[in-house]
Amino acid sequence: MRVVVGVAVSVALAVVAVLALGAVPTLIPALALAAAAPALTRTDVAEHRLPNRLVAPALAAGIVGVGLGWLVSGWNAIPVIAAAAYAGVLLVLALFGGMGMGDVKLAAGLGLASPSALIALGSPLLAFLLGGVAAVVVLVRSGPKARIAFGPFLLAGYFGALIVVAIVRLS
Repeated sequence: MRVVVGVAVSVALAVVAVLALGAVPTLIPALALAAAAPALTRTDVAEHRLPNRLVAPALAAGIVGVGLGWLVSGWNAIPVIAAAAYAGVLLVLALFGGMGMGDVKLAAGLGLASPSALIALGSPLLAFLLGGVAAVVVLVRSGPKARIAFGPFLLAGYFGALIVVAIVRLS
């Protein structure tokens, strides 16, 4: 049953990515993230880690997507800047103990999968908004030593931004 739900979620996220981005090279990392999202979410919630075996393919797909995008339609610096900025911010938080390195690597992959400013800015904004609300709830219920898995919020922010882009694109 878990596999069926995971596949259904991946397919739904892939449809959102196709509707938001269309048939462009930056669809490649978005589809890789859609495929990995259920396993990343399940693992992070259960173990508070984002394994390299799940994050690395998304990073590789992001590099391929940026490279193919450059060949097809010219250089777009937004994904590279988004990856560096998003991962850089989370790296600073990780150095102070607020994030894990899996979150940093996932943020880089999400940045590489962000071909527009709306996605590049909306993704972390939504992630921190949703994660912040969840953190407050957990803090109130469980106290200051409680932790939350942030990977699911990173993914929710990215796919939430794609939903906004898809709605705008289809209207």
